[in-house]
Amino acid sequence: MSAIKLVVVAAVLFSTAACGDTWGQRAVTGGAIGAGGGAVVGATTGVGVLPGALIGGAVGAGVGAATTPEYRN
Repeated sequence: MSAIKLVVVAAVLFSTAACGDTWGQRAVTGGAIGAGGGAVVGATTGVGVLPGALIGGAVGAGVGAATTPEYRN
């Protein structure tokens, strides 16, 4: 049963990837996605839900902000 939950959570997280057009929007959505994924990974590996969410959120926010597309006219 836990494998099914993991697959469903992963599908939901991946479906929201790359949301936002600005630096701030991508940092917030990346942080939220990372926190959710980190919580799942932390719970399944024994690291803990909270440490996993904190690490995942920080990494997700950084990656989201760093991958903001640059629009040129």
